[in-house]
This record gives sequence, structure tokens and C-alpha cells, in this order.
Amino acid sequence: MRRPRRELASGAPRSAEGATCTGPGQSWSPPPNSMLRLLLSTQASPARLSGLLLIPPVQPCCLGPSKRGDRPLGGGSHSGPGQGLQRLLEQAKSPGELLRWLGQNPTKVRAHHYPVALRRLGQLLGAQRRPPSVEQATLQDLSQLILRNCPSFDIHTIHACLHLAGLLGFPADGPLVCALERERRVRLPPKPPPRLRPVFPGGQRLEAALSCPHFLRYPQQHLISSLAEARPEELTPHVMVLLAQHLARHRLRESQLLEAIAHFLVVQEAQLNSKVVQKLVLPFGRLNYLPLEEQFMPCLERILARDAGVAPLATVNILMSLCQLQCLPLRALHLVFSPGFINHISGTPHAVIVRRYLSLLDTAVELELPGYWGPRLPQRHQVPIFPQPLITDRARCKYSHKDIVAEGLRQLLGEEKYRQDLTVPPGYCTDFLLCVSSSGAVLPVMTQDPFLPYPPRSCPQGRAASNPTTQDPAQRVVLMLRERWHFCRDGRVLLGSRALRERHLGLLGYQLLPLPFEELESQRGLPQLKNYLRRKLQALGLRWGPEGG
Repeated sequence: MRRPRRELASGAPRSAEGATCTGPGQSWSPPPNSMLRLLLSTQASPARLSGLLLIPPVQPCCLGPSKRGDRPLGGGSHSGPGQGLQRLLEQAKSPGELLRWLGQNPTKVRAHHYPVALRRLGQLLGAQRRPPSVEQATLQDLSQLILRNCPSFDIHTIHACLHLAGLLGFPADGPLVCALERERRVRLPPKPPPRLRPVFPGGQRLEAALSCPHFLRYPQQHLISSLAEARPEELTPHVMVLLAQHLARHRLRESQLLEAIAHFLVVQEAQLNSKVVQKLVLPFGRLNYLPLEEQFMPCLERILARDAGVAPLATVNILMSLCQLQCLPLRALHLVFSPGFINHISGTPHAVIVRRYLSLLDTAVELELPGYWGPRLPQRHQVPIFPQPLITDRARCKYSHKDIVAEGLRQLLGEEKYRQDLTVPPGYCTDFLLCVSSSGAVLPVMTQDPFLPYPPRSCPQGRAASNPTTQDPAQRVVLMLRERWHFCRDGRVLLGSRALRERHLGLLGYQLLPLPFEELESQRGLPQLKNYLRRKLQALGLRWGPEGG
């Protein structure tokens, strides 16, 4: 941008009579003299002019396609006339020089140059005591110019003009400020409407409480209040199934909610099929909670007798929950152990899981029902109950104390004197198993048979023994880890599956040594844990040689 020699001599800026309106391929250029004269008018006080120093730098923009195409002038990595003009405006030493740069280059001035010039002008005029005066007509010229071209401004230019309008004394309710505000609102993304809290009836409110993530941590009181406010006709099977699944999943042993589910099951017995009932009964077995509802068991027995042949998997699921509660109905056992039922499930897709559940039910009959003389599961259909650790234990293995307890036993007893994760007949996985002589000495496991016989007696099958005996003089001691997730939440009640395993291992003849998580968590380091295990084993009368490892 070369400055003409005659203008350098005179120092007078070139006049512009109005806005320079170019063709469709060029951007508009307002009269720079009018805008700058406005800033020098008496309407702009020194305090307002000093506010121009606060205008943030405006990003280069393009108001439309130019002769050089769609690339914005001054943008990108290529230097151009627009970028050079902006640098000259930012480095102007006086208002006159700033005016000359704008007046001599009308075709190179773009929209983003005006906020740059105004900001620099505010910096230059901030040090002057009395700005010179200019005619009032310039104020109207600038206002009309902005009103006519503001639809082409980008959001940065609009913000700069609004800020300048306030500093220069334009009225807030005048046409200029209103037009700029309107254009600003058009360019801003619309605000989302405020979320209204829905008003649900009781059943839907209970369902909404179950699906809200906030209630997963503190659900009890919210669920109880939602259930109390619901009318009987609003508590549908779908809502009650969601409630039952929620309690089972989060190990919430809330008696009020469980009693409400039991009452609903009894009242709606005729309308519920066994596939829905299995989901309603699930939390009772998992949470080891037998409801006080007197008709709970008679109702389930009627449902099992009615739907046993229609939904075999749902039938054994219901019996599994009742097995954890030690409430197996004899009539239902006759049905599921009958040859017709076993042949019916043999060709179904869920035959494997049903056979596993039937094997567990047969074990429960063997160990817990000495008076049962009905049909049993044939030997050829029996499978291991739990051939590997439970899913919850595998998922939480990194939080378990099993590894550090194993290391403590290795250093205390030696590797040859215990077995870890051993599955004993009829299919229960043990945490740690020790073989102990009649005198209390811990024996090497490899020299002994670690399994106790099953069934645990020589009497005919179908007749249980309350005191299982064996001719093997060696005892089997099972160390049972009781982790935090083995219990119902906020309680000391073992989950149904854990209580069932410990109960059956005890009935099989294994001596159980529980290791509660509170005691394990209180041990600081391996030396303390070894002393803790030593005290636990010595309390059972066990003795062993020098520490191994």
C-alpha cells in the first residue's frame, strides 16, 4: 500500500462522501471519515473513549465472496493486503494517520478493520484531554450505515459495534442498538426450553425413580415414598418387576419394599404367569429374606403346580430362590424330578442350565430334607453345580483379599499344605482347603484325598443324615473369604447364594473358618496378616512345623 506523494505533503485525508457500494463479488466499505469524526465529537466523553481500550481484538472475517474467491482476506497463512492494512491500523501513531490509512484504501477495507481501527483510536484518544468537536450529522450517517449493512456482519463485529454504541451514547432503545441486538440473537444458538419436572402418577413415578441414576446411590427413601404414594391400580407387574430387579441388583434388603412385592404377588396371583413370578421372587432368595406375608408360600406352590409344564426354566428359577430360603415345597419337587419333566427339558435350548439347577435342588434334598422319599434326579442327568468361582467373585477379583491371604498361607504353612479354588463334590468351589490330622497337624494336601465323599453317608439315597460321618480320620478345613459384596448392602446378612454354599459345605462335613472382610481390611501389611491367620488357625487347634517359604 503506497502512500501518494501529494497527500504526504498536504497531510489532509481524502474525503469520502458516502458508503462505497461495490458489486456482488466485493465487500462493502463504509465512509471512514464519518466514523472517525463521530469518535472525535463532543458526544464521546473521555470516560467513554477510554472504554474503547477494553474492546477485545476481533477475529478477521469475510462478509461475502471477494474477488479472490471464498478465502477470507487476512486469513490463512498467506499474507495479503487485508492483513497488511490491519497491521498498519494497529501500529498507527496518531488519529490522523489512522484516518489516512482508511481513507486512502477504500477498496481494501473490510468489516473486521473497523473494530480494529476503533479500538486503536480509543487507545490514542485516551491520553487526550479534550477531543475536538464534529457535526451531529455524522452520528446519523454512521447509524444509517450500520443499520443498512449489519445483516452482513458476523457475530464478532456485532459485539464490537454494540460495545461501541454504548460507549458513544447511542440510546439503548434506539433503532441502532435494537437492530444490532436483533442480529445478535439471530446468530446465537437457541436456548433450550427449561426442563419441566414431569408429574407422574404413582406407578410411573416409581418407575422413573428406578431409572434415575441419582437414586442408584441413595434409593431407599425415594422408592419407599414413591411406593407409598401409588394407588393399587397403578402398581403394574412391569413396575413391580423393575423394583424387584433393582433390589436384587443393588443388594438392598429393604423389608418394606420386599413386603410390598410379596403382597402384590399374592393379590395378583391369577393374573401373573410363572415368567413374571420368577422375577418377583428373585430378590427374596438373593437377599435371604423370607417375607411375613402368610400366603406367600401357598401362592407360589399353586403357581408352580399350574405352570410347571409350560415354563420349565421359570419353574426351576422359582425353586432356586426358595432353595436359598430353605423353603422347598415337596409337591413342586415331585413335579420337577418326574420323568416327564426331565424328558421335556432335555431337548430345549436351556437344558444345560436347567440340569445344573436340578442338580443343586437334588443336593439340597439330599442334605436338607431327610424326610423326602419322592423322585430324585437320575445320576446320568446330574452335572457339577458351580464348577468355577461365581461371576461376582471373578468380576471383583482385583478388590478381593484372596491373593494376599494366599501369600500369607504360603509363608505360614508352605505351598504344599493348602489348595486354592478347589471345587469339591457335588460342585462347590472353595477358597482355601486344608487337610488336618486327628491330632490337629496340617498335612500336605498331595498326600491326602482333599474331597469328602458325596453323599456323605453310606445309607441309601434319599435319606438325609443330620450328622454326616466318614471313616477318613483327616479333617478338611475350608477358609471362607467373606468379602464386602458377599453381604446385603448396609447389613450383616449373607447373600442367599453364599449362605447356601456355606450351609451345604458344612452339611457335607467340611469345617468352615470364615475370614470376614472387616478383619482382613484391618490388617496393615503381610506381617500383620500372617499373625492374624496364625491366631485363626491356632484357635481351631491346628499346628504345623516351621514357616515355609
